[in-house]
Amino acid sequence: MSVLKKIMSVLLHRTAQGAFLLLLQVTLLVAAVVGFSDYFIYIYFLCMALSVVEVLYILSKPDDPGYKMTWIILILLAPVFGGLVYLVCGGNGLTRRVRRKMDGMSRHLRETLEGDRKAESLSVYGKDAVNQSRYLEEHGFCPLYTNTATKYFPLGDDALKPILEELEKAEKYIFLEYYIIAPGKFWNAILEILTEKAREGVDVRVIYDDVGNLYTLPNHYDRALEARGIKCRVFNRFLPVLSVRLNNRDHRKICVVDGHTAFTGGINLADEYINGKERFGHWKDSAIRLKGEAAWSMTVMFLTMWEYVSGDREDIPTYRPRVLPSEAWESKGWVQPYTDSPLVREPVAETVYLNLINKAREYIYITTPYLIINDSVNTALRAASQSGVDVRIFTPHIPDKKTVFEMTRAHYIPLLEAGVRIFEYTPGFLHGKTFVVDDLYATVGSINLDYRSMFLCFENGVWLCGDPAVLDVKTDILATQSRSEEITLEIARDHNFFRLLFRAVLRLFAPLM
Repeated sequence: MSVLKKIMSVLLHRTAQGAFLLLLQVTLLVAAVVGFSDYFIYIYFLCMALSVVEVLYILSKPDDPGYKMTWIILILLAPVFGGLVYLVCGGNGLTRRVRRKMDGMSRHLRETLEGDRKAESLSVYGKDAVNQSRYLEEHGFCPLYTNTATKYFPLGDDALKPILEELEKAEKYIFLEYYIIAPGKFWNAILEILTEKAREGVDVRVIYDDVGNLYTLPNHYDRALEARGIKCRVFNRFLPVLSVRLNNRDHRKICVVDGHTAFTGGINLADEYINGKERFGHWKDSAIRLKGEAAWSMTVMFLTMWEYVSGDREDIPTYRPRVLPSEAWESKGWVQPYTDSPLVREPVAETVYLNLINKAREYIYITTPYLIINDSVNTALRAASQSGVDVRIFTPHIPDKKTVFEMTRAHYIPLLEAGVRIFEYTPGFLHGKTFVVDDLYATVGSINLDYRSMFLCFENGVWLCGDPAVLDVKTDILATQSRSEEITLEIARDHNFFRLLFRAVLRLFAPLM
């Protein structure tokens, strides 16, 4: 009976139902083409003409060259169906209504934070620092801040207690925005605090991504939270319809308390992120806490996203804290939270990473769970290494997704040939997304080194300049190296022909995964 229940639960799960409906749509599409077999020659030339138009359109777009090339190859290999697939799944073909809402989100973010700009204050660190900060202010609409105490956490385990302690202190509001939430030790402890705070009259809000939680939360979990007095909105609900909207996910990790304290990083609200449950060996992640002025920027990020998912207009300036924690005034560095949207033409996340790589003079150390990079990042990393910069990249040794792991390893050889050093974290899965450069710059956030993070998802991070946390990130990465295996060219040059062929194919279609 228990086996039957398990089978039924799988069959009745909304992912199974969604898969069935998607398969049905594909079947109907194929049947429609076959059904018009008498007119096949006309349909074929119509699809060919459509494919040519699409290829010309793709070439004219300012998208990543690798992304464009992959779609062009797919369309030309299968002109009948490739063109139809691109119409459904390619690009960001959103309705005008959705586009207006997204534009309003960016506009409100810019208008609210515009008065905080102070990039020129970084002139003491040189023109490179000023230019990076100015770029984030101009194109990410996110200002630079001082008076912000930072605390870097090398593990999700280390962040658990501080997060709970700050939530307990909330007096006015708590805002949470996460890609994944899963019942367990971590989330249950947070939920208990959120429920109690809501009873006390604290404004408690949660945003979670629906696709990110297909397997972790029941359908309409937002209703369960609302019943506890917690306001909740779901980003981009999963609908079993062939649509480009499934590509755009909310991958951000934001926790804000009263506008003066905020957390972000790689950790989601699930037990594996704090090693409360083992999934892929030891889970190595990272997070950062901001106390002071910079937390306001993350507050505005959340509220503008809330406006989009709820449709409500917020009087955002009224949420700005009047008093900052005492430690904020003792800080010594510069902090600039930033966000990236897939629905604007400017690739903010990619540009931040490229600037860090290109401006490095001594070293650049990187941790990422996925190394699925485009030509721009590949070229920048190789050029930095060949110029004498010490470039080290750290990836997992135990994968969470085997195909993606093979795709990561498919990018090793060109980098290794250029002198880049690559290490795999042998105890388990490395999920942190960190950069540290020349003891001066660092970034910590939600952004992976892959196409999905840099071009398709909503993301966020914190750029640091001259802040004490920069050296904390460096210390953590060097400690990670002591627990990692260095991958040599001999190891990377796997002599299994079929595996090498498989990796070559994966590299070709990496932009679509």
